[in-house]
Amino acid sequence: MLVVQRDILGIAEDRLDAAGAGLTAREIAQQPAVWPQIDALVADRRGALDAFLAPLLARRDLRIVLAGAGTSAFIGECLAPALLGRGLRAEAVPTTDLVSGPARFLQRGVPTLLVSFARSGSSPESVAAVALADRLLDEVHHLVITCNADGELYRMAQGRAGALALLLPDATHDRGFAMTTSFTSMLLAAALAFGVLEHGAVAAPAAAARATQVAALPLLNELVGRRFQRVVYLGSNELRGLAREAALKLLELTDGQVVALFDSPLGFRHGPKTVVDADTLVVVLLSNDAHARRYDLDLLAELRRDGSAGRVLALSGQADARLDADDLVFDGMDGAGELALALAGIAFCQSFALLASLALGLRPDTPSRSGTVNRVVRGVTIHPFEGDADVPRD
Repeated sequence: MLVVQRDILGIAEDRLDAAGAGLTAREIAQQPAVWPQIDALVADRRGALDAFLAPLLARRDLRIVLAGAGTSAFIGECLAPALLGRGLRAEAVPTTDLVSGPARFLQRGVPTLLVSFARSGSSPESVAAVALADRLLDEVHHLVITCNADGELYRMAQGRAGALALLLPDATHDRGFAMTTSFTSMLLAAALAFGVLEHGAVAAPAAAARATQVAALPLLNELVGRRFQRVVYLGSNELRGLAREAALKLLELTDGQVVALFDSPLGFRHGPKTVVDADTLVVVLLSNDAHARRYDLDLLAELRRDGSAGRVLALSGQADARLDADDLVFDGMDGAGELALALAGIAFCQSFALLASLALGLRPDTPSRSGTVNRVVRGVTIHPFEGDADVPRD
């Protein structure tokens, strides 16, 4: 049988496997093919989702808590601004905060929809957050979006009143250390479930991400070759959560050897801008929202006037005379919403992190040389919470 060898980001698969990068590389590359599967899955589950969500979302007193740990928490940070913009009371609260401060983040008398994002569905904080919500809230409903049929969260939701689980295809259950396909797929599934993205809207970001994997390769290799010591990702509103995830991906895959930070373009001026020096790459994720984009472009121009950064790069869904020739414009994304734009943007950032990891001689599938940072978090002791009486009622 003839086995056809293919390249991913310009590197043959057998070389990627030998370098300990095959899993992560394939999981980054497969996303444009996986996203239409998520679209089809949500469309197939539309009846069940609407029956569960519509009565809840019609209630003006409903509080939506978007929860997850690490990368899964950043899904909520991307999604919350979009839900708020639709008049819903939505908050992104990491499970790591819910578990350490239940009385601060749970409001007993407020009807709550807890949306749990989880790749494995078995991280200690995610399981404990659900148990605390059940115990401390007068009324709680659960929407679980997960990649693992064997996870505790998925099993918890089966046959349970007031709970619905959306299980994503097995391909989304990343086997590599870093969350890549799982992040984008859970974000997409939630955006579709809540109607932030419409059925079929995934076609444009999928095409843009697929094209970028080829067209942006010279740019990616140039950036990696510069060996920046610091990288800053900046994004407004929904794209701020994306900037945070992009920074974490680079930090994880380079085993902390590259210092990666995030902020909003407006917030960056208020102190964090002092990090910029000749060894710094600043990536500005330009918004498609006309109002936010003005602020993004203002900071982009300011950073270039300053001349302090080693490189300032804009990622944009729209062509613009104010962009430099070597900025990256995603084809077909000029009219896309922020979450669709986020899908194309993070695929580029994941690719940069993978190539940077390889350039440092690391193994991206297991980048932690010390072994102290793991794919599924270990060593967490969940301590009993004794303060039921302290949980506020509103």
